[in-house]
Amino acid sequence: MGHTFLCVLSFCWLNILFCGETQAVGETEVKATVTADRTVIPAGGSVTLTCSVQDRTVFKYDWFRQTSTSNKDFYKKAGGSNRVSVSQGGIYICRGLRKETQSITIESDPVTILETVPDEATVTLQPNWPLIYRGETITVRCEIQGGGRTEWTYEWKADKLDRRPTHNEYRITAATESDSGKYSCQGRNDYLLTEWSKVVTLTVAADRPRATVRPGTTTIPVGGSVTLTCSVDDSDGWKYDWFRRNSGYTFDQIKTESTDREIRVSKGGIYRCRGGRGKPVFYTYSSVDVTIERTFSNMVTVTQQHDWPQIFSGETITVRCEIQGAGDTEWDYEWRTTRSITHRTHVNIWTFTASGSSSGDYMCKGRLRGDWYSSTKWSEATTVTVSHQPQPVLTVSPSWLSPGASVTLNCEVEHPSAGWRFYWYKAVPKLSGDSYSYELLPGSSSGTEQDSYMVHGQTHTAGYVCRAGRGDPVFYTQYSELKLVWSADVDPAASLTVSPDRVQHFTSDSVSLSCEGNSAEWRVRRFPEDRSLSCPTWTSMTGSTCKISTSQSSAAVYWCESGSGEFSNSVNITLHACCEDLQQLI
Repeated sequence: MGHTFLCVLSFCWLNILFCGETQAVGETEVKATVTADRTVIPAGGSVTLTCSVQDRTVFKYDWFRQTSTSNKDFYKKAGGSNRVSVSQGGIYICRGLRKETQSITIESDPVTILETVPDEATVTLQPNWPLIYRGETITVRCEIQGGGRTEWTYEWKADKLDRRPTHNEYRITAATESDSGKYSCQGRNDYLLTEWSKVVTLTVAADRPRATVRPGTTTIPVGGSVTLTCSVDDSDGWKYDWFRRNSGYTFDQIKTESTDREIRVSKGGIYRCRGGRGKPVFYTYSSVDVTIERTFSNMVTVTQQHDWPQIFSGETITVRCEIQGAGDTEWDYEWRTTRSITHRTHVNIWTFTASGSSSGDYMCKGRLRGDWYSSTKWSEATTVTVSHQPQPVLTVSPSWLSPGASVTLNCEVEHPSAGWRFYWYKAVPKLSGDSYSYELLPGSSSGTEQDSYMVHGQTHTAGYVCRAGRGDPVFYTQYSELKLVWSADVDPAASLTVSPDRVQHFTSDSVSLSCEGNSAEWRVRRFPEDRSLSCPTWTSMTGSTCKISTSQSSAAVYWCESGSGEFSNSVNITLHACCEDLQQLI
């Protein structure tokens, strides 16, 4: 049998042509097989490869190692064992040689062996904060040190990765809780492999944190300042932004990206802060607002416009806030009462109508206009006492007149010197309702400073009342009770006659009182009686005559009032009971 030189192509992917090897014509082609006890060589160790051929005539083996797609080297030439120990990474191939025919088998399929190198892989978090918040951006990085190799590809193990990157950085934008987990990596350079790095745990919190402001005190002392501290529960990496609201509803940023957690402020206002870190910057929620007030040293006092010891319900009251040493400073004013009512004014007076709830202590302080959080201290309290509307007491002298005599009226009110003016009225009968209307006496339309008034030339029975007033607008007291000045002189326009015509009567007598005058309507009145001055229930009246019928002793003054507002003369009548009269006779 003739022999022919053959050129054998091992594998298309190797692209290597070996010539000069022979194989007997008619022999069955046999393919070698490579097996490895493991595919990764541990650092400083080795891997055992075994070449198997299903042909008993094979007695020698060739081994090849490929370290790149264009490089194939013999590892061990013919005559080698079917088992080798390798300590280098690469692609390994084997074939068998027959003893009798000096022919070769088909090369085995390649087996890839990776070599573990001592270069150390490390996973780092950038930034390296123990806690990441939802929405933050973080980079997971694999770093390999030692060996001087720079061309690495990277493999990652993680609890959650939406992709398997082959480069050394994995960037998480807008992190969520699902990104939490354990991360490790290793590097690969051709057939070189590092060990897996130690595991690094990433924790992503669900909630965005809120910054907190803690003031040393909420009041800036005169000429001093206050320290404010901004903090976040997780303090790593934060820079702080500070904001101040002076007036209105907008905040001005007063400090940006400060690494200092503390600031000192000497201006009043509402302050807040927030933390920020990373690129792009991730912000915490802003802190709860804290109000800081600056205090001026000016002394403040509250005074009443009128130095009256007592205020009455319904009066207009004005309190004034005085700031000493204010100069040209423009102030707004804040008022506080016992009932914790807060009132604000642009001027230093507060005017209101007093009521029962207005009693109490009043305090004020000035606030710098345009800077509501810079103020004086509160003033000392000024007490305001509010009482019910008073009723003055009227006295008349004399109460029985001689014709043409003068009558003196006195109007008594509590604290007469507390700004009162006095108003004097003549009572005019109104038949409806047993009441009176009041007409101002001459010269008292604006009130009098004196609490007395003289009526000259009084000739007939008359009724008078008074009241007091003060302030602007005028606050009036109640009217006094009606006081009558009686006259026994018969007025031609109205007269009262008694039948029988005497002063002393017995209760068994029938006593009639008759009214005569220019008016068609009259009523009989008596004093004293139950509150009203009308003819009492134990009398009867027919026309203009009132009959007194009673079994009780009494003494009273009687007179008539007309529908046209006139008074008759007055008459004293005394009634004696029968038993009393009999005792007198005995």
